[in-house]
Amino acid sequence: MYFKRIYDTDLAQASYIVGCQKNGTAIVIDPTRDAEQYLTLAKQEGLKITHVTETHIHADYLSGSHELAEQTGATLLLSDEGGPDWSYAFPHQGLRGGDTITLGNITLKVMHTPGHTPEHLSFLITDGARGTEPGILLTGDFVFVGDLGRPDLLDEAAGGIDTRFEGAKQMFASLRDQFLTLPDFVQVWPGHGSGSACGKALGAVESTTVGYERALSWWAPLLRNNDEPAFIGELLAGQPDAPAYFGRMKKQNKVSPALLGTPKTLGQLSTAQVQQALEIGARLLDTRPRADFQQAAVPGSIHLPAGKTFETWAGWLLDPENDYVLFAQNAEQAEALRRRLWMVGVDRVQGFIGSFEGLALESQAAIPVEQIGNLQAAYVLDVRAKNEYAAGHLPNAHQLHAGRLMTNLSELPRDRQLVVHCQGGARSAAAASLLRAEGFTNVTELAGGYEAWARQAAPVT
Repeated sequence: MYFKRIYDTDLAQASYIVGCQKNGTAIVIDPTRDAEQYLTLAKQEGLKITHVTETHIHADYLSGSHELAEQTGATLLLSDEGGPDWSYAFPHQGLRGGDTITLGNITLKVMHTPGHTPEHLSFLITDGARGTEPGILLTGDFVFVGDLGRPDLLDEAAGGIDTRFEGAKQMFASLRDQFLTLPDFVQVWPGHGSGSACGKALGAVESTTVGYERALSWWAPLLRNNDEPAFIGELLAGQPDAPAYFGRMKKQNKVSPALLGTPKTLGQLSTAQVQQALEIGARLLDTRPRADFQQAAVPGSIHLPAGKTFETWAGWLLDPENDYVLFAQNAEQAEALRRRLWMVGVDRVQGFIGSFEGLALESQAAIPVEQIGNLQAAYVLDVRAKNEYAAGHLPNAHQLHAGRLMTNLSELPRDRQLVVHCQGGARSAAAASLLRAEGFTNVTELAGGYEAWARQAAPVT
């Protein structure tokens, strides 16, 4: 059996290729939209991708299942569980609990494991070349290393009403009736790792086992005692803010993301072309480090540094209906960043620039914490997560997660100075740039964020 985990460190998302090396066929589970990486890997290993599937309708990134199936001619296998509200609305071959997928010596048994979402599937893999016992369980957003998939996303981001309680009950039943019936030696490979917003305490280790989770997970004693009420309370408590773009991802993945095919090469734009694009509404994505951006930036540009959070912040801050111009060091970086924008459905990138020559620049400098006391009439906006805010915040600060800014702009005053801060300054620089781009004329960042404020021994709440 061939088994490979492909991991996106920004979204903390894992996809998998499982293949039979004897007959040269493979299946890809939970692919992203960048199909090239799977095609390249399969070719290197002498495998043909014959099947594509996914564990559930994803909320944190745009699925590449339809894209990859179209490019390879593979059979697209998707869940037909969960009822009509959570059925895929594009052609596919349906999967239900108990079905099997066979690739030469490899068998994938389909398990219906609702909880995170109603239609959720897991895949139990048996390598027939070694025996008849299953060896690997791909759990998607069902069981993570040290945690479970959150059942509240349909409420938090997709417009559901109290679906979290039914989801938590389903999670309890899926653990009891499915997961805990498996042998301890079965390896567990989840769809996310540490840093994902699809759970609250995901481990950084890549995989675990059924036995390890049975023995040491926080939920295991509650299952042993059949204490469903306590399990539901613990599972729902303390879940992180769900970024607003999760709702958009759910809807797009249900009806199918736009197919990318073979996009044209991203071209480098002249200063005149950039100026023209900006005049008619395009946004410039400034991917430089924060210090460079704050020193001087194009007015109205959005700060989206080309680091490990690029995709996450793009999902938080960008409207996919807008056109964008990238600032990139070269064509290679521009293409790489463009592909990362695909992950969250930002497809309308017109081109890139590598220099600001000929463009007007303005300082975006933050104010030092010593001056915050002089801004009595300012509206202090804390863009950290609600658990960070609860642990300590500036007096009179208003909390609004950066990932929810785009859908809550109407709640913010336009007739007062906005002082934006986060924990250390990175998120607030991006958030403040969005607010300026959206027409807020008096926006300031707090240099160093909450950490700098706390070091000044200022009173906190």
